[in-house]
Amino acid sequence: MRVRGALDNIRLRNKMLIIYFLSVLVPVILTNVIFYNITTNNVKKQKMDDLSLAIEQMRNEFLYQIDVVVGISTVLYNDSILNEYLDQQYDIPSDYVMNYHSYITDMLEKYAPVYRAIQNISLFTDNNTIIYGGSVLAISDIEKEDWYKRLESSRTSNPIIVRDTNSTTQPSISIVRKMSSAVGQTHYEKVIKIDLHPELIKQMFSNVMFEGNVILLADDEVQYESSPNENKEQGDKAHHAAEDGAIVLEENFPSVEYLEGWRISGEFQEWKVLEDVRKSREFVIYMALPNVLVPTLIIIWFTRSLNVRLIRILKHMKRVKNHSFETIDNEETKDEIGQLTTEFNRMTSQISSLIHDVYKADIQKKELELKRNQTQLHALQSQINPHFLFNSLETIRMRSLMKSEEETAKIIHHMAKIFRKSLSWGKDLVTVKDELELVESFLQIQKYRFGDKLNYRIEADDASLLELIPKMTLQPLVENASIHGIEPLKQGGKIDIHIERLEDKLIFTIMDNGIGMDEERVKLIYSYLESEEVIGERIGVQNVIYRLKLIYGDRFRLQIDSSPGQGTSIRLQITVE
Repeated sequence: MRVRGALDNIRLRNKMLIIYFLSVLVPVILTNVIFYNITTNNVKKQKMDDLSLAIEQMRNEFLYQIDVVVGISTVLYNDSILNEYLDQQYDIPSDYVMNYHSYITDMLEKYAPVYRAIQNISLFTDNNTIIYGGSVLAISDIEKEDWYKRLESSRTSNPIIVRDTNSTTQPSISIVRKMSSAVGQTHYEKVIKIDLHPELIKQMFSNVMFEGNVILLADDEVQYESSPNENKEQGDKAHHAAEDGAIVLEENFPSVEYLEGWRISGEFQEWKVLEDVRKSREFVIYMALPNVLVPTLIIIWFTRSLNVRLIRILKHMKRVKNHSFETIDNEETKDEIGQLTTEFNRMTSQISSLIHDVYKADIQKKELELKRNQTQLHALQSQINPHFLFNSLETIRMRSLMKSEEETAKIIHHMAKIFRKSLSWGKDLVTVKDELELVESFLQIQKYRFGDKLNYRIEADDASLLELIPKMTLQPLVENASIHGIEPLKQGGKIDIHIERLEDKLIFTIMDNGIGMDEERVKLIYSYLESEEVIGERIGVQNVIYRLKLIYGDRFRLQIDSSPGQGTSIRLQITVE
């Protein structure tokens, strides 16, 4: 019962999502994850077996080539004629030359073309009666070599494998051994050195099906690397700590004396080895996508059929609470939601009809009262008809002229002109010329009030007079300059108004030599540019800035230059189209 109650509080869309996750998505993901893990483990095991087999094949190939070379060194070691020719003392150099060309060169050079592992065969001796050159050289040439010191310290005639770092091309691996002395001959020290071909070694250790680093080690000393580290030379002690994510495989050589302590180590990047695993992962993903997408589309289809229509009914029911009795536009459907929609429309129509019948008379009564109130308001407004004010001002002006009060009549004329223009403009935009006439009338009234204390000058070029601007744009700024700038002065003041058009810019400049403004007042006026407050019907600087910003937006610029006692200059710039 508790589970059922908990499910009753879950929205239908969420219930469908729960069904989808538990019955479709989770089983599909688990199945594919298990399948992927099994596939990955099988592929990884197969790749590891292939790698191990490749390392073993390289070891066997290297061992075979070494055995071949060791066998050739044994043949040379046991060749009595070769040993006799090398131990013989030559009083006449031509005797050695004859022996060298008749036997030694044939003996040494016949192996290199046959066995591709051999790059060069060299003999070293301390027999000073021999002419050194070709394949026979002096032991004094190699006394400082590490491999020769190692051979001397071994005190054995068995072959040993050394690494020759003085090779002319690249470090190579060589088999070296001491030779025996011929019977009855003077004993000289003799050494055989057979160099393995570096390209063959490179070929052997690069013949691997996966990219990686194959290392030939002897007593933990690196003898060869297929991909050497630039910061570490071959021959250094191997401190090989496998990189993160690397697979390391090793193969030891059989227990023979000359390969004791030798082994092959292969390091392979796991992500390269398991590239096929990634391909299988992509295959699993491609197989899983249809299993997820198809049920998802089906669930969305069924959910939309249920959820969208239920939400639409719910929204219309909420509108009923707000006295909106709209019916639902719905095609005739036979499922439960369709029947619910039909019954809701019937109920809504009945409620709307009932409300209309009950409140119709009351609504009509209120409409009659509203019309009666509007009629009374119009009657009150007619009592203060502007034409009555115009006629009254005109009567006072004519009376003043009859009494020779021309100055008073002139001021009354300007007042009537201001009042008539402010009420007669049908649109918010007027020409600059009309705006200046309003400003002129205002300044005449102010001059009548202050006398010689106020002087003014108006300049406007002809190109600007017919441009349209919002009405009452300049008059509030001029009024502000007169009342707040000039009136507090003890001596007289002056207001200059300059209007000009420069290309697509209409520039208004209002300057006065009044008391000026402090920095806080200037900042307050600039703040009106950022204010979003609706000013309403108030007339003032704030209202002017708000209306200009509303009409022109970014095409309007305001600049104020003022300081206490230094007067004020306000510059308006409008980009006209």
